[in-house]
Amino acid sequence: MLALLILGVLLILLNYLTVLPGSVSAWYLVAGLVVIFLGFVMATRYR
Repeated sequence: MLALLILGVLLILLNYLTVLPGSVSAWYLVAGLVVIFLGFVMATRYR
């Protein structure tokens, strides 16, 4: 759960620092937000 939250934040951060391949992309932002959401779902055990 914590790994997903950190991975999502890193994905968004690295996107805006242009470290990821293919300049700044909205798809990296969407992917980061989805990963953060999955970490939140795991943290709350939403059913």
